[in-house]
Amino acid sequence: MIASRLSGWPLPRVGLGTGTWPMNPSTTEDNVRALLRHLLAGPPKPLLDTAPMYWHGHSEELIGSVLKEFPRQSYFLASKAGWALLPEGKIEHDLTRDGIRRSVEGSLKRLGVDYLDICHLHDPDDRVREALDVAFPALYELRDEGVIKAVGSGMNYWQPLAEFAQRADVDCLLLAGRYTLLEQTALPLLELCQAKGLPLFAAGIYNSGVLATGARNPLTYNYAPPPPGVLARVQALEAVCERHGVKLQTAAAQFPLRHPAIRNTIVGANSLAEFDQTLAAHDQPLPAALWAELQAVPPLDLAQN
Repeated sequence: MIASRLSGWPLPRVGLGTGTWPMNPSTTEDNVRALLRHLLAGPPKPLLDTAPMYWHGHSEELIGSVLKEFPRQSYFLASKAGWALLPEGKIEHDLTRDGIRRSVEGSLKRLGVDYLDICHLHDPDDRVREALDVAFPALYELRDEGVIKAVGSGMNYWQPLAEFAQRADVDCLLLAGRYTLLEQTALPLLELCQAKGLPLFAAGIYNSGVLATGARNPLTYNYAPPPPGVLARVQALEAVCERHGVKLQTAAAQFPLRHPAIRNTIVGANSLAEFDQTLAAHDQPLPAALWAELQAVPPLDLAQN
């Protein structure tokens, strides 16, 4: 087992994800800045996760407007590369060496910093070969130069991440939505990361909303209306939680961190109150009997959805 470059980093259990800011009509810049200032005042030392394609760069600009008030060593900062920002709100994949370097340079400028703690290759999806041959080597160069401290990849699909864990010199990985209370399709990736000592961050832990609201008032599953099979499993999970007097969202918040491969969760929040609610859900003691019953609920059959 090779120690990750993140070994010894005092990462918090819960990091702040900023991808939901442009999706939520209730997001205000004042609320976001208040949340950032609270987290940056610490402790603990916060992890802020962003990307150029979030709000077409404005998420990074908002974060940067607050970061200038705090010492650089007082936070962990993660962004992503692999998508080029184009005029009129358009984006396109750019995994070339020059594209990766331009992306990171743009992030540093918007954030107002001179290095990133983590830079993830963002959603290379079906371009695994190009990622391994071109994009990751460009990130290694930036890591050697000290422009980034650690290299990772963030995706919604676990299979490419498993290939990166085996074939790329990555320091961590970020998986969105595939290891949650609702679905655990990514268990092979978790077992691989655990065996290799590779930190794995879990994002999308509410499957884009359905685990936060429950089946009675569903938001979305994978950013679309939940299909019947998903709603049926959510209803079953919710019923177990109700028998134990526990909110579904609380169980969903804690579930990923029960696996030793998960280093922390990345959770979106649009205000300090929302983030505090997430922290409270993580800290609430839950009975062992609850987890035993939840584990007995039949798994989600994705083939039927």
